[in-house]
Amino acid sequence: MQREDIRNGLIVSCQPVPAGPMDNAEFVTGFAKAAIDAGARALRIESVAYVRAVRSAVTVPIIGIVKRDLSDSPVRITPYVSDAEALADAGADVVAFDATDRVRPAGIEELVRAVKAKGKLTMADCSSLEDATQALAAGVDFVGTTLSGYVGGPEPVDPDIDLVAAMRRLTPYVIAEGRIRSPEQAAAAVKAGAYAVVVGSAITRTEHVTAWFHEALAKAYTRQDGRSAETVLAVDIGGTKTMAALVKGTVIADEILVPTAREAGPDAWLEAVAERTAQWRGRYARIGFAVTGLVQDGRWSALNPATLGIPHGYPLVDRATRLFGKPVFAMNDAQAAAWGEYKFGAGSGENLVFLTISTGIGGGIVINGRPLPGLAGHFGLIRGPSQGRSPLEDETSGRWITVEALKAGHEAEAAKVFENARQGAPWARAIVSQSALRAATLCRDIQLMLDPNQIVIGGGVGLAAGYIDEMREHLKDVAPRLAPRLVAAKLGGRAGIIGVADLAGEGG
Repeated sequence: MQREDIRNGLIVSCQPVPAGPMDNAEFVTGFAKAAIDAGARALRIESVAYVRAVRSAVTVPIIGIVKRDLSDSPVRITPYVSDAEALADAGADVVAFDATDRVRPAGIEELVRAVKAKGKLTMADCSSLEDATQALAAGVDFVGTTLSGYVGGPEPVDPDIDLVAAMRRLTPYVIAEGRIRSPEQAAAAVKAGAYAVVVGSAITRTEHVTAWFHEALAKAYTRQDGRSAETVLAVDIGGTKTMAALVKGTVIADEILVPTAREAGPDAWLEAVAERTAQWRGRYARIGFAVTGLVQDGRWSALNPATLGIPHGYPLVDRATRLFGKPVFAMNDAQAAAWGEYKFGAGSGENLVFLTISTGIGGGIVINGRPLPGLAGHFGLIRGPSQGRSPLEDETSGRWITVEALKAGHEAEAAKVFENARQGAPWARAIVSQSALRAATLCRDIQLMLDPNQIVIGGGVGLAAGYIDEMREHLKDVAPRLAPRLVAAKLGGRAGIIGVADLAGEGG
C-alpha cells in the first residue's frame, strides 16, 4: 500500500460496541463490505481477529488497531509492540497506535520501527499538535486527530476541526477522526486540510446512532409543550436594567428586575445578581447570561460603549462560573432573544432575523435552525446610513429619541415621546417617524442581504404602540418581493432570558 491509496477518501471504522449484539466477525465483515460498496476507500478495524477476518473478504487498505485496558497506563490503542506486529501479520496495511504524551508500555519510536520492519505504514492517534509533532519526528506516516478530547476533562461533542488545520501545517498526511457524525462535519474536515476522513459510530454503531436520535427526540418531545428538563437561572444584563429569572422552557417561575449600575462595572453587576438571587440557590442547574455587546469564547466586550461600558475581553463565563459555582453559557442578548422567538415566539421555526430597538439596536439571525454567534446581527453598529459618522443606533434608538426630544425643547424619555406622539404632538410625531424610517430602511436592506422568512421586531421602542405600523408605512411603496415581512415579537422583554435559558439548558 502507498499513502496515496487513501488520499481524498472516506475511511469507515467498523468497530462494534464491545460485547454488543454485533460484536462478531460476521457482522464486522458485513459492515466492511457494505461500506466499500458505498464508496469507502479504506477501513479501520479493531482486533487482530477482526483484521484477519475482514482481510480475507476485501482488498482495500485496512488500518488495524488493538484496544486494551491496562492497569499501569492510560494508553489503550495498540499499546504493545507485539500488538503492532500481530496486526501487520493479520493483514493490516496501516497500524495505528496511541501517540499521546502519557505513560506507555512501548515508545512511539519502538512501535514505528516494528511496523516498518513488517513493511507496513504507521498512523499516530494524537490528542494535540504537540503529539503530532513528536510522532512525525519519530517517523510516522500519518497523524490523526483520533484522541483529541479523550485524554482528560469532559468529552466534546463536535470534531476538532481546528486541530486538523493545525496538523495540516505540519504535514499533508492528516487523517481526521473523532466525533465526525454528519456529512457536513466530514466536509469541514476536508476544508481544513484532511488527507482522508474516518467516520465510525455514525455509520457502524447502531447503538450509538439510535441513542443520538432517542436523546434528540426525548428533548424535542419534552420541550414541545414548553417544558424543560431542568431549571436555568437566566440573566439579561442590558444598558439600563438587569433581569434575572428562573426559567423552565417558557415558564418563568420567579424573576427580579434591578437597574444596571452603569458605572459600577461587570464585577459589581455579577455580584449584585448573585446577592439578589441567593435565595434561589439549589433551584437551578445551569446559568445563562444574555448581555449587550460581543461575546466571544466566553469573553465579553463592548461594541458600542455608549450602550454599556465593558472592559475589553472581560472573562464573563469564567468569573460567573467561579461566583455561582454552576456551568455558565453566555451570548449576546439580541442573539439569545432571536433564538427565544424562533423556538417559542413569533418565529414559527422558520429562518428569521430578530431586531430589537430599545436603548440601542441589536439583532440576531437564526438560519437552518442555528443561531449565528459572534458579530452576526449587530445591525445597530452599521454606519452606511450616517455616511460613517456614527452607528445607526445612535441615530435611531431610544437614546437618540430622548436626545432629539431635548433638542426640540422637551425633557422626555422615549416612552414619554411616544405618548406625546399618540396625542398628536407634531414634534414627537416627527421624531418617531424619523426613527421608524431608519429602522424600516434597515429592514429593507436586511431583506436584500439575507432574505429571511420574517423580521421579528422587539424592544421597548420596537414594540411601542404604533411603531411597527409606522415602519410598514415607510415600506408601503416597496415591491412585494423586496419588502420584509415585519412581525411583532411575542415574548416581549423576556425573549432574551427564555432564549438563553434554552441554549444554556442544551449546554450551549
